[in-house]
Amino acid sequence: MSTVLHFTVPKDFDGKETKYFLRSYCHISAGLLTALKKVPLGISKNGILLRSVDKVYQNDTVTLTLPPEENTIIPVAMPLNIFYEDNYILVIDKPFHMPVHPTHDHITDTLANGVTYYLRNKQEHFAFHALNRLDRDTTGLVLIAKDRYSAFYLAKNFQKRYMAICEGILTDSGTVNADISILDGHTIERTAGTGNGIPSVTHYKPLLSRNNHTLVEFSLETGRTHQIRVHMAYLGFPLAGDDMYGGHLDFIKRQALHCQQISFIHPISHKPVTLSSPLPDDMLSVISDKSL
Repeated sequence: MSTVLHFTVPKDFDGKETKYFLRSYCHISAGLLTALKKVPLGISKNGILLRSVDKVYQNDTVTLTLPPEENTIIPVAMPLNIFYEDNYILVIDKPFHMPVHPTHDHITDTLANGVTYYLRNKQEHFAFHALNRLDRDTTGLVLIAKDRYSAFYLAKNFQKRYMAICEGILTDSGTVNADISILDGHTIERTAGTGNGIPSVTHYKPLLSRNNHTLVEFSLETGRTHQIRVHMAYLGFPLAGDDMYGGHLDFIKRQALHCQQISFIHPISHKPVTLSSPLPDDMLSVISDKSL
């Protein structure tokens, strides 16, 4: 099934060539532009084909008919906490113990399986484009684009904020600038600061300390696997429940990490959107007064 997108030409692009409008305003990639030209009426106005050199004018509606995409993910019915949805975007508040994408160990129990079932049940046959890949036991917001154009646009117009509970009392904000690499002899576990890894930068801000734990807010300049977990262990403040990186299971049985907020520019309206998810109960319990 093809996806149809509609864009209204703003004043700043009045009289500009279609190609310029698509690349500069819609941020269409060169690859997608080539693919659109192969679709009948892939780029059109009022049902008439638009060539790259044709001009568009203020308040024109330019229509893009995207080529269909294949989705080979097995659809599986499961509960989904849908946080936001429109014709182009789906945001899920993911629980712990759920991978985002299928792997050889998880074929039918992932977020991708559930989203594929949900969309097909609505007669929406989209591919699965998750913009952020949370670890299986990390909770929080996952931004999913319903089409390849929205996925491309959002990848460059998307920010995340995380909350975690670290062991120990952390009092000052700061930045960790330490490379991350795979630990020798392992395939999953990472380490930081060897000088041979990938550059990685994490900004952190302590919010609350209680029960010898600290609730910390994070923003990332890079998006490496296990980045927050590895960097906080590197500082000597591992995440509660993260026994892979030195945390303990006394208060919580999984790493206390939550994607709490996402902000993005909408791919069609170009309006800013910010969504926030509350901390899950198992994380709240670690820093609760009742735990004293």
